[in-house]
Amino acid sequence: MNAYVPLLDLGRWRDGTPGDRAALAADLDRALRESGFLLVENHGVPAELKAEIRRQSRRFFELPDQAKDQYATPVMGRGWIAKGREANAFYGETPDPARADLKETYVSGRVFATGDAAVDAQWFAPNVWPAEVPELGSVAEEYALAVEAVNTDLLEVCAEALGLPTDWFVRRSLKAPYDFNITRYPAWNLTGAPLPGQYRIAPHTDWGVLTVLDREPGYAGLQIQTLAGEWVDAPFVPDAFTINIGDLMARWTGDRWRSTRHRVLPPSAEAPHEELISLVLFFEADVDTVVESFEPPIGKAAHAYEPVVAGAYLRGRSDAATVTP
Repeated sequence: MNAYVPLLDLGRWRDGTPGDRAALAADLDRALRESGFLLVENHGVPAELKAEIRRQSRRFFELPDQAKDQYATPVMGRGWIAKGREANAFYGETPDPARADLKETYVSGRVFATGDAAVDAQWFAPNVWPAEVPELGSVAEEYALAVEAVNTDLLEVCAEALGLPTDWFVRRSLKAPYDFNITRYPAWNLTGAPLPGQYRIAPHTDWGVLTVLDREPGYAGLQIQTLAGEWVDAPFVPDAFTINIGDLMARWTGDRWRSTRHRVLPPSAEAPHEELISLVLFFEADVDTVVESFEPPIGKAAHAYEPVVAGAYLRGRSDAATVTP
């Protein structure tokens, strides 16, 4: 059974007629109801910029661990998360540290200051860039700003799809953090055979509002879980972003939209040299935003959640995924 993951033309939102915009919003609504995923083309982010980030980040990832250790950080920090330090799981399930995800990640975040010293220290710490690869910081921050504009457009489409003012979500994310994860999935010839039940990323849902992913196709790639519970390969279109919602958006919509379980398959001996790098931006709401389920007809009364504060929810999820050495 295939999941409904359409390819949406973001140009129809930016430059289209009211009819184009309404049709695009309706298609997004269907996708987020059925699969929680969609693809976006004509997003305006240059392919050359993505390629340059991969070139520069590979230079960092190829350094010995001893050199990378000086940039080590916990989950949701700024810097390097080593392989074995993160174990994802579905909300409510306990991650297995012995089967930590087979990946390493370089994390940066939004360059921003709210003016509240405590908030800024916790959520907008300065980015840390490796001295060994001085070009990485500038291209990564340029890319994150470009994708931030894509997120703003998508939040507007989401609001349109729900019959809300188009700036409804935007106004609740003006001071929001985001994490930019440059994630390397090492090849099988480097990791060795995975343990039973171990993945590049274990089955999980994302935690926040919107995820914007640029990925490389591969033998051991992204899979999503259908409404019927089956695992299927996520479709891939060159240069298109893969978009999905996270738990906070699902809670806001009372599960009208799905925060869908997904996973990245473990490396395989059938493709022993396959190394992939994903560029992932996790966009959030303002950390003091109270996320409360919409009443019907937008939300589902039977699926209403207790209100949560966005920042507290995100910290709880990151703490659960952290593997303590």
